[in-house]
Amino acid sequence: MKRWGVALALAVLTCLLASMPSLGQTPCPTAAEIRAEGLIGSWTVELHGQPPERWSLTLLAHPEHTGSLKGRLLQGTRTAEVVADWDEGEFTMEESHDGLRIAATWLGTASEGQCGRQIEGMRQADAAPASPTRFTMRRGR
Repeated sequence: MKRWGVALALAVLTCLLASMPSLGQTPCPTAAEIRAEGLIGSWTVELHGQPPERWSLTLLAHPEHTGSLKGRLLQGTRTAEVVADWDEGEFTMEESHDGLRIAATWLGTASEGQCGRQIEGMRQADAAPASPTRFTMRRGR
């Protein structure tokens, strides 16, 4: 009888532990809980055009505008300066090739279930008559 009680207690304990989040694991933030500071770091950007393009993106805290980001897009020898914001679940980034004029505007949202490690949206080049291009940004590992 004693073994039966121990076995039952272990089974209940196992079920309870299995239903709890793992120790050290934090719950995935919602888009509203993500802050611009959480986007600081390295990203891989894929433009889903014809042909597809892959870029590296580095985002840092903007030195002049609290809560905003500043960074650089790189692809081989091609480079572009960017400034970005995260506001109420919406990602906005402006791309400049000369540091003065906006060459493209990026608008996106955090991908469901990716814990702020992936953003998807559309990139609109300012050159007429370009159509928007879908993009995916993934957090570097």
